[in-house]
Amino acid sequence: MRSTRRMVAFAVGIFTLTSNFALAQGHGNGHGKGHEKHGDGDDQDERYYKDHVRDTMRGWYDEHKSNLPPGLAKRDQLPPGLEKQLVRRGSLPPGLQRRLQPCPEDLERRLPPAPPDCAHVLIAGNIVLLDRRTSLVVDIFHF
Repeated sequence: MRSTRRMVAFAVGIFTLTSNFALAQGHGNGHGKGHEKHGDGDDQDERYYKDHVRDTMRGWYDEHKSNLPPGLAKRDQLPPGLEKQLVRRGSLPPGLQRRLQPCPEDLERRLPPAPPDCAHVLIAGNIVLLDRRTSLVVDIFHF
């Protein structure tokens, strides 16, 4: 009788533990879970630099290939480790904050005005719309 009670209690305990894990399954905020309504970061509607603005930037870059300002020349490209840290909606690490350069005036005139507290800046071959208060990358264009 005693062993039957222990077995029943053990079975009920295992059932209780596994059912809690099963209920929690799929409700986390991990990668790819529950983010469908927010998108994966590549939705064109969420980008500040729309396709026509990107075409404008490409056109400017093609016109100035021979005399690119510092920050857009090939020699100014980031190492792969820093390049991975430069992502949209990510914060700018201190190593990249030191590499900020102002956007050339003639390119700045072709771009739409930056939102409040934001600025178009160059970071090693990339045009970045940066929130100056929070150092958050709002959008990025890689040449």
